[in-house]
Amino acid sequence: MHRVTAIKPAADWSASKAKDRVTLDAGDRNRRRIVLTGEQGTQFMLDFPAPVTLRDGDGLVLDDDSIILVQGALEQLIEVCAHNALDIVRLAWHLGNRHTDVQIVGDHIRLRRDHVLEDMLRGLGAHVSELDAPFDPEPAGPHGQHEHEHDHG
Repeated sequence: MHRVTAIKPAADWSASKAKDRVTLDAGDRNRRRIVLTGEQGTQFMLDFPAPVTLRDGDGLVLDDDSIILVQGALEQLIEVCAHNALDIVRLAWHLGNRHTDVQIVGDHIRLRRDHVLEDMLRGLGAHVSELDAPFDPEPAGPHGQHEHEHDHG
């Protein structure tokens, strides 16, 4: 079985060079150790000393120098818009106060669908729309952050 030796951020490599692809939701992209099988049947183990956060488009470099593309699974999300920057900061504060995983996309906030949060956001004046997309939430503090390039050889 192959082992992951490094992680290449999406911006640092071309997905066309991928040997295989693995599709994972946001929860499964935050791991320390897991055995995975790519869509083409490549079996490999991710085994790091601490949890890593994989992003949609990252590449998992295997011990034979081949690369597996990490694809974010489509998840049921909402996208939150506000009238101005102050309002979006206020909405972000309310979500953070509830320890909600969020993704910042331009001047919008994305989060998993939750009717209670959706009602709260609408009550605070937000425009809320539903979408299905990969979810790449902001890392949760120092343990969720990860420097991608390292070697486990």
